[in-house]
Parts: sequence; structure tokens; C-alpha cells
Amino acid sequence: MAKTYNRYTNIRYVIDAPLVALAYLLALVSFNKIPDANDLLFSIIAIILWYVAGSFSKLHKDRRSDKFSEEIVFILYTLLLYGILISSAAFFFRNVFAFTSRLLLTFISILLGLVTIVKYGLRKYLHSDIYKGNLFDRIVLIGATPGALDFYETINKYYYYGYKCLGFLDNDNTQLNGCHYLGQVESLPKILSQQEVDEVIIALPHTSINQIHQCIETCEYYRVKTRIIADFYQYSTAAIQVNNIGLLPVMNVRPLPLDKKENKILKRVFDIFFTVCFFLFLGWWVLPLIAAVIKITSKGPVFFKQERWGLNNEKISCYKFRSMVAEAKETDEEGTYLQTRKRDPRVTRLGYFLRKTNIDELPQFWNVLIGNMSVVGPRPHPTPLNLESMHTVENYMLRHVVKPGITGWAQVNGCRGETKVSGTMQKRVNFDLYYIHKWTFWLDIQIILQTIINFFRGDQDAY
Repeated sequence: MAKTYNRYTNIRYVIDAPLVALAYLLALVSFNKIPDANDLLFSIIAIILWYVAGSFSKLHKDRRSDKFSEEIVFILYTLLLYGILISSAAFFFRNVFAFTSRLLLTFISILLGLVTIVKYGLRKYLHSDIYKGNLFDRIVLIGATPGALDFYETINKYYYYGYKCLGFLDNDNTQLNGCHYLGQVESLPKILSQQEVDEVIIALPHTSINQIHQCIETCEYYRVKTRIIADFYQYSTAAIQVNNIGLLPVMNVRPLPLDKKENKILKRVFDIFFTVCFFLFLGWWVLPLIAAVIKITSKGPVFFKQERWGLNNEKISCYKFRSMVAEAKETDEEGTYLQTRKRDPRVTRLGYFLRKTNIDELPQFWNVLIGNMSVVGPRPHPTPLNLESMHTVENYMLRHVVKPGITGWAQVNGCRGETKVSGTMQKRVNFDLYYIHKWTFWLDIQIILQTIINFFRGDQDAY
């Protein structure tokens, strides 16, 4: 795959130059200005500054395994840096170039549109080649640990990661959810000498330190790329950071990002700003329209209020548009919470659409405004489901150390719908804990963008 993918990477890098030049030309044309020699010179400066900004923002880093919403975040970050650089250049050369603020804004807006469209097109082209089997990395897994299983299931579910697993090696287990067994760990030199392998993924437990060293040395001898899935499951309740002191890797257990006051303030300010923008541009007409349709199409109240758990396990009233028939029961005769299932007779026709598109969650912006929810965070669960899960799901209660959200990292990664299958709720909680431990402002932006994308694309697990 290396040569083919390098060609794709080079295209992603080089194509930015004509895009910057085209955006600048279109900006000039929109102001009825005929390009001259000075504009040609400035376009060259603009191209150079774009690559400078991209080097700082890591715009051209390999992101085939990331969602496009994350790439959009890096495009926005690059444009922010670029705006500062290009404004400085325009000011510095103000006696040479007639570069107004309106022209600058138009140029950056056009550039945002062009770069986003072209990057998306290139990504889809890459995914198409991977899906057809023309482009993938051949990998070998070493170990049959939970981390190895998660990795194998992930690359099978998301083909666009571009990995084809040839099989796995392990001294004790011969089965890994259908993955081809290649033999003992000691067989690695033989496999690397006989088969074309692009990468080896080591997922052995941390107690097998000698075997890990031997595998690394073997991969170095055969010049095969190596990666290690760290055995950090026992530290899942903490935020982990690995760095070096001299040549020694050290694992730091850090405070949670949202424990810091400045991060709490930033998140709350953004919540209020985003919510006010929602009500000003959409909420004032969308919410009454949906409410009217619900009232016309089914009997019962427009809104549905349910007790859920928020920050520090405090009970909150969570608001939604009613998507079920008015007389729908939440629990069975034994008091067990009745989760929504596919073709649930309690869901109305309109309710199915509302749930599929997440529109039923829009009234929760009121929860955000009054401060018991956030735009992004772990989704709050009904009280009966909390009571069931807190005794069966590992680290379940830790998801309540931050405010719940209208959307979350688990939801945009497909953890939605019913959780009756063993391990489904645990997977959802694991995503929530990852979000809590890895929170950044840009991660919130990415989740919001991915939620918008899912709105138009639909979600098969939402019903």
C-alpha cells in the first residue's frame, strides 16, 4: 500500500496550492477587480503562508482513520492561523497591495468552501479504493487480549481505516472472533519472511515484557512498522498521558480536563453562546413548527419530561418532544425499564422521524440554558436504566462527573439505541469516559459537526 498511499498523500498536499490561488482569484473577481502582477505576487505569498499555517495545525497529517468532522476542525484551525498570517502580510505590504478587510473575508470564506469540498472528495476517493480492495495495509496482530479484540472488530467494522488483518499470533488462545490463527508468537520471524506484512500490532499484556521486546526487535530486523496497543485497561478510571524522562517512558495520571476552572468557564460560555444562536436562528420558528405537527398528528402533550441523572448524580428534568403515544409505559409489570426497540409500537410515525434525526432532543437546549446540561457530554439516561446499569457496568457512575449533553462522543460513534446485548452499555460508557478524559474545546466542535452530518445521513441505530 505504501507507494499508492504516498501518491494520495502527495496529492492532498500539493492540491492546496491551486486551491488557494483559485480562491484568491474568485475573491478578486467577486469585487470586479482584474488580477495584475501585484495580485500574482500576493497569491504566491498567500500559498506560502497557507503551508506555514498547515504545518503548525498539522492539516496534512494522515487522517484516514478519523471522521471527516475531525478533519473539518483542523481545516477551521488552519484557517484561524492563516487569517492571522494573511492579515499580517496584508498590513505589512499595505503600500503595495490594495487588500481590504472585505476582500480578505471573502477570500477566506471561498477558501474554506473549496478546501472542505476537495478534501471530502479526496477522502471519498480513498475510501472507495480501500473498499474495492485496491488500497490497504496488511497487518498481523500479536496477542489475544481485549485490546486486540477491540482493534480487530474496529478495523472490520470501519473499512475506511484501510487495514486487512492477515491473522493473529498467541501462545495461549487460538480464537479471536473469527480472526485467522497464525500460530505461536515465536512464529513471527517466519511469517514476516514468507508474507508481505506492512505493519505488526502488538497487543500483548504488559506482563509479557520479554515477548514484546523480541517482537519489536524482529520487526526492526525485517523493517516492518510496529505499533503497540498499551495494556492500560486497569487504569481506565484515570486520564493517562505517556511521555519520556530520558529514555524511560513514564505514564502520568492527570486530573480531568474539566476539573480546571478555566475549562469549565470556556465550556459554559460556549454552551450559552451556541444555545442563544440556536434560538435566534432556528429555535424561534423550528420548535413551534414541530410542536404544531406533533399536536396535529397524535393525541397528548407536545413535550415529554423525564427524570434523568445529571452532574454528580443529581436528578434533573430532561425535556424532549413527545415521540411516543401518550399512554406509553416506561416500565413493565416487574418494574424493568422498557428501552425503545426497533419497530416499537409505542413510537408514533412522526416520532420515528424525530428520533431518527435527533430532532426530539431539541427542547434540551432549554436544559443547557438553565445550566443542568451541556451541548456536548455523556447522554443522560432515565433513572431506571441508571439503577440497572450502575451495578452491572464497570465505571458506570464516573460518566456523571461532568454535565450530560444533548449529543456526545458515544452517540457520534454509533452507540445509540437499545442496550440489551451484553457489552453494549459498557462500550457506550467507555466512549463517555474517553470523552471525559480527553476533553478539549476542539473535540466538542468535532462532535457537533459530526452530529450535524449524522442528521443528514441518518442513524441506523436511532429508533
